[in-house]
Amino acid sequence: MLRSRYDVAGRTVFITGAARGIGAETARRLHAAGANVALVGLEPERLAELSDRLGPRAAWFQADVTDYDAVRRAVDGTIARFGKVDVAIANAGIQFMGRMATMPREHFERTLEVNLFGTWRTDRAVLDEIVRNRGYLLNIASLSAASHTPLMGAYTASKAGVEAMTDCLRVELAHTGARVGCAYFGFIDTDLVKASFAHPSTAGLTSTLPKFIARPAPLPLAIDAIERGVARRSARIWAPRYVGGALALRGIVQPLTEFQLRHSKGLPASLRLADPDPSRPDGQDALMGVSVAPPAPTAPAGAPQPDPGRLTRQT
Repeated sequence: MLRSRYDVAGRTVFITGAARGIGAETARRLHAAGANVALVGLEPERLAELSDRLGPRAAWFQADVTDYDAVRRAVDGTIARFGKVDVAIANAGIQFMGRMATMPREHFERTLEVNLFGTWRTDRAVLDEIVRNRGYLLNIASLSAASHTPLMGAYTASKAGVEAMTDCLRVELAHTGARVGCAYFGFIDTDLVKASFAHPSTAGLTSTLPKFIARPAPLPLAIDAIERGVARRSARIWAPRYVGGALALRGIVQPLTEFQLRHSKGLPASLRLADPDPSRPDGQDALMGVSVAPPAPTAPAGAPQPDPGRLTRQT
């Protein structure tokens, strides 16, 4: 049976990690479809600029997904502004390259705090609204939830956790009329992926992959998938297309990946290059894992300033 379309026009969408990348482009796309959008993140200059561009049907809130109370305040602020939350997209995420035995401990732990626990905190903060409005919650995972590669231990663990948590929540809420989805993306052209590809350890790993996988896909492919997923309140979405096949064959893909990498001549060098080396710039933000970029435009007068010790950016 064909599912009826879930029209976002007049509904309110709450998006974490909304300052750039997947979060920002999703906000633009759903706003263009008629939605109110709540932009949540820790880059007030970017959030304010995007909100101003979108106009009165947009609002922004500075919040760190590692702080439940801050996320809850953003939800309350969204309700105060627009009256409700119909759709929530838990998108905030980070990634650091490194061996589990040698990467800075704070990088590993922070990845779990943002990607896994940050998603849980976001879900917990919005669930009452999503259930009340029979809405839709979309958690952004990754193909890494099913395909576990070396030097991405914290990221793959966090995204596998997001997938498992989403599967449980989907069934728990089924009787309420609310729907829960999980998004699986391969390499998408975002700041996070650019930083990973800029790391010197990456070349040896990506050289073993087919070009259609190793080459980052255009950002609009991910946004198209999200827009379709919201319209259908889908249980699972993915992009690019090959990700769906990889998910279906995960029991085969993972052993094959491990076999190929164990016999890769480039793997030992990649493992060595992944170890911390202060003398070697890698184009990666020391706190966030995103690609180092020029400063964002100055925030409007009176805008709250970010706490440099608690920055979180999106997938």
